Amino acid sequence: MKDIADLRKEYDLAGLTEADAGSDPFALFRRWFDQAVSGNLSDPNAMILATATPDGAPSARAVLLKALDDRGFTFFTNYDSRKGEEMAANPRAALVFLWHPLERQIRIEGTVEVVTAAESDEYYVKRPLGSRLGAWASPQSAVISGREVLEQAHAELLARFADGNPPRPPNWGGYRVLPAVIEFWQGRRSRLHDRIRFARTATGWTRDRLAP
Repeated sequence: MKDIADLRKEYDLAGLTEADAGSDPFALFRRWFDQAVSGNLSDPNAMILATATPDGAPSARAVLLKALDDRGFTFFTNYDSRKGEEMAANPRAALVFLWHPLERQIRIEGTVEVVTAAESDEYYVKRPLGSRLGAWASPQSAVISGREVLEQAHAELLARFADGNPPRPPNWGGYRVLPAVIEFWQGRRSRLHDRIRFARTATGWTRDRLAP
């Protein structure tokens, strides 16, 4: 096995100046996201979601960004999952986008809100049938005796919703992370990376450069 300490890479694809960053973090996010998509990166909308219990015990997992507007970043999941329970008890979260081929990372911190039922319904009907049934079949984060539990539930649901039009499960829907901080990281040589942080204020956004 190769010595893990010897694994390293120099970052030299680009830089991030204040002029490049501009004054609107959502505009910069959209530009970087579009470049990740056009660069054919695998799952460019994948993001790490970190949540915590009220007493501070953290947990993190990958989810998929499914909507973006100037309010925040939206994803969908089971309300009864571990992350759903933690966000209900402590409605704060952090997100991380990591695009290695572009040598870029974006960190987001903020509060969480449940999106409207109409928003959840609109996205749910766009999902493939298998995914819609999966939302019914999986008691997400619960202990199950084996995979056959899921497969049996899925088969029963196929029969139950033979018309191919299952409604959205009442315990499944969207969350929106409302950012208070958005930080953009661009890898640079000698580990002197560029870090530009935007922080929300009552009147807009402030912008600072952070030491790497």
